[in-house]
Amino acid sequence: MSDSKVARRYAQSLMGLALERNIADQINNDMHLIASTCKENRELALLLKNPIINTDKKDAIIRAIFGSKVDKVTNSFMEIITRKGRESYLQDIANSYVEMFKNFCGIKTAFVTTAFPMDATLRNEVMNIVKRAKGDNAELVEQVDKDIIGGFILRIGDVQYDASISKQLTSLKQEFDDNLYVKEY
Repeated sequence: MSDSKVARRYAQSLMGLALERNIADQINNDMHLIASTCKENRELALLLKNPIINTDKKDAIIRAIFGSKVDKVTNSFMEIITRKGRESYLQDIANSYVEMFKNFCGIKTAFVTTAFPMDATLRNEVMNIVKRAKGDNAELVEQVDKDIIGGFILRIGDVQYDASISKQLTSLKQEFDDNLYVKEY
């Protein structure tokens, strides 16, 4: 079974339990915390994937890090995962749960890439554009890429609008390369 299938199945089970107990929002917050902690701390992610380290030690480390910060259902879920030897999938499970929760709530994600960090005014303008396009249930993920020189790239679902300076320069270069006129000497 592939890693993504394992993660999706565990996340689906957790989602079912969270919906049954009416705590899906709290579990979503917990999964955000777990995913971001694993992403930011490479040592933790490597520890969870290390087969040499005993499962009991991994469980103790997970409890020390997340124990008081997450719901008791999340703690029990993580204990089951470590008991089953699936702790290496914890970050993937957390990411899968967050995606399932967004789909369940109808939240659309828009990605905006700019050459510099956006200020609050610009962020609000972009968010208004996204809300008009996809409704009120939308979130904005910001990325900074200095290679686009200026402008922005906005991606909502399968649609991408590229208003970056680098794209315009590439288009101009292509136009000059395709120019049918021969330069006179």
